[in-house]
Amino acid sequence: MLEEQRVGEILAAVPERRHWRYRPRRVGMVWRSRTFRVAAVCTVLAVCALAILALVRDQTGTEGFLVGLGLAVLPVPLLMAAFRWLDRVDPAPWRNLLFALAWGAFAAALIAILANSFATRWIATTTADPANADNLGATVIAPVVEESAKAAAILLVFLFRRREFSGIVDGVVIAGFTASGFAFTENILYLGNAFGEDQQAGASGVASMTAATFFVRAVMSPFAHPLFTILTGTGFGLAAASARNRRLRRIALPLLGLVLAMGMHALWNGSASFFGPLAFYAVYAVFMVPLFGVLTWLVIWARRRELRALAAELPGYAAAGWLTPAEPLALASMRARGLARDAARRHHSFDAGASWGNPYGPGHAPGHAPGTGAVHGPGHGAVAPVGAPAQALPPAQAQGRAPRKERRKARARGKAAARTVAEYESFAMSLASLRRQARLGTAGPDFAARELELLHHLWQRRDVAAPALAYAAQAAGLLRPYPYPFPPAPAAYWPTSAPAAFPPPHQAYGGYNPYQLPPR
Repeated sequence: MLEEQRVGEILAAVPERRHWRYRPRRVGMVWRSRTFRVAAVCTVLAVCALAILALVRDQTGTEGFLVGLGLAVLPVPLLMAAFRWLDRVDPAPWRNLLFALAWGAFAAALIAILANSFATRWIATTTADPANADNLGATVIAPVVEESAKAAAILLVFLFRRREFSGIVDGVVIAGFTASGFAFTENILYLGNAFGEDQQAGASGVASMTAATFFVRAVMSPFAHPLFTILTGTGFGLAAASARNRRLRRIALPLLGLVLAMGMHALWNGSASFFGPLAFYAVYAVFMVPLFGVLTWLVIWARRRELRALAAELPGYAAAGWLTPAEPLALASMRARGLARDAARRHHSFDAGASWGNPYGPGHAPGHAPGTGAVHGPGHGAVAPVGAPAQALPPAQAQGRAPRKERRKARARGKAAARTVAEYESFAMSLASLRRQARLGTAGPDFAARELELLHHLWQRRDVAAPALAYAAQAAGLLRPYPYPFPPAPAAYWPTSAPAAFPPPHQAYGGYNPYQLPPR
């Protein structure tokens, strides 16, 4: 005690902070700043964009650049929509997709055009055969350089956005966006050069080189570059789904996918460079079309697997009281998901006190499963089943349309409700994926904290999403009343560290499960 008192007296003599001669150094704080990292990535991509666009314009000329730009942009929205459609079950954040698109269009394209130009000049000088230098560069050098540059975007998302990269679908979507951006910039170059040749030859119309190049690259094979890079993305997706202790598999699968992408790219380029148009069309029919079909089937199978994971992993949480029994069925159906969002938008577009036009039925309550008369969750009263006559319109609405300001507010409420349901679906998918990872041994040591956080997000949105999903499950024909004993909640589905804001597990169903899939 005497020494502590002595230390206190000494430290009391330290001058105030404003008189300090030594100040703590914040080592590494700038690099850890999220704002700095985002600004650095945007700056690098912007510099790459200016450089690649300047190089392309220098090669094609101003008119060729503008024509190529206008034609090359046409297939990009279609490709983005296709890959976004594949990712509907558990959509990736737009920031990851836009980063991949920008990396492919600017960074990967810049690396490819510089490396390919250097390699072509080196081959021409070394072999003393400039005639075949372009063919060798397109067949040997370009596939290695271009696929490696595009794979860098997938690797960056895999390393720094690991929680948002959980399977094959994520790898395919990131790869597709990266390759779509790369193909966009490459098409500007090819179409701009073709336009320049047409200007010199005086050709125009359907018989022009520009029209032929656009048909081959944008109509006949818009998925060529995405198809190659998807092989790399599939390898990363399989690695993401592998257990953490399988280190060799997690390294070998992405490399194998990259090698396959390079091989297919070399076959595609070589068939046109060395063997002429007939070989090109033969490779297109024999290899590219079947490969496109196989990869499409693989992605759809992986998406259905994600939906099956929802149906398999979420009933335990329903038994514990976190979800209503109808929600796992609705969340595992893409049609029911869309119905839930539409129903929430329509219902919340009306005044809170009015039930006219209510898709859930009059007098609904959160957690109610329409059509059963049962209420799920504590604190909810009885409700009328679906199909009951709607209440009469209030006098103000019966006499005419609501004021424009009220309609605008109503639409905003509807959009917010639909967004809440979409967020609920996304968090539920993340929860099912996390639970599946834990069962397979691929979840990290922070599994309990992540599970609790996801349950918190679901509970915050439950009042809006639960009735919409229950309505959608019934409207999609996924459930019907049936006396069936509902199993008790497994202890594994009730977090021991749940905060006081969460209610304890409840037996709201009384040993009666009102939902069961109809017989097939």
